[in-house]
Amino acid sequence: MNVLVSGGAGYVGSHAHRALIQAGHNVVVLDNLSAGHRQAIDPQARLVVGDLEDAALLDQLLGEEHVDAVMHFAAFIEVGESVKDPLKFYHNNVGNSVRLLQAMQRHDVKRFIFSSTCAVYGIPDRMPLVEDMPRQPASPYARAKLAVEWALEDSATAWGLGFVALRYFNAAGAAADATIGEDHHPETHLIPNVLMVPLGQRENIRIFGTDYDTPDGTCLRDYVHVEDLADAHVRALEVLQPGQQRFYNAGTGHGASVREIVEVARKVTGHPIPVIEEDRRAGDVPRLYADASKIRNDLDWTPKHNDLSGIIASAWAWHESHPRGFDDRSSDSAT
Repeated sequence: MNVLVSGGAGYVGSHAHRALIQAGHNVVVLDNLSAGHRQAIDPQARLVVGDLEDAALLDQLLGEEHVDAVMHFAAFIEVGESVKDPLKFYHNNVGNSVRLLQAMQRHDVKRFIFSSTCAVYGIPDRMPLVEDMPRQPASPYARAKLAVEWALEDSATAWGLGFVALRYFNAAGAAADATIGEDHHPETHLIPNVLMVPLGQRENIRIFGTDYDTPDGTCLRDYVHVEDLADAHVRALEVLQPGQQRFYNAGTGHGASVREIVEVARKVTGHPIPVIEEDRRAGDVPRLYADASKIRNDLDWTPKHNDLSGIIASAWAWHESHPRGFDDRSSDSAT
């Protein structure tokens, strides 16, 4: 297929568009590079630097590239920022998604893979999370993602769009060859922040809350390797038909605690990684992990990276060879 990948220069998008190419698809990446990285683009992909607000550009790409399907990653992702500036998130994450869908409708493109989030469930009262649980998002970021899910459902009914919404849990790790990986500014995810300590970029890591009702008192999260996420996108695309509506939890089905992450990182890096324990943060949920049986059954998808040590080791290989991310000079020779 000819696949347009919006936000394909970002963390998950770069791994997904590489997986598409490896599966034999033709890829055009549309990214404004506000948060993505030119160096993350696979040499076999065509990069178009542009914005989803440019309707003429969308028409040009969908027409000239004979696009069969769209994978949509482009979005703002920081939950705290969404609370401070919600309209920025509605404008970008909802408005630009709608513009993309309108262009697809004009060009009769009816396959769409959406990068959604487990945050659409809100603060759950039971675990694990299953796809038919109520969607009660607790932040503007999550509400914007849910708004797009609604737009997808209504588009499927109105004009035959086929879509898969993949509700991510905690994406982690890096490519096996350590040429692409996680590089956010600012970085808010736990694993890269932990790894900044052995890199000499942080003195310690802070643990917020050690008295939760979990085995070691710290929060549990479901960490899924980014290459497994990429594989889920490709599998979803290859079975999707126009008019179909599918929602999948993209997670491993089990949680790892903050203390576990730190301890495994110590073993992987050989660094003591000092810890400072602090009070709980408002809004943190003690446990958050997926029931992933639906995606396993429907797509025959099984995460290949179930070992936390392997996930962190792949992240460490990336960060150690690119200590300043894609801005590091060593990245020029690695891509």
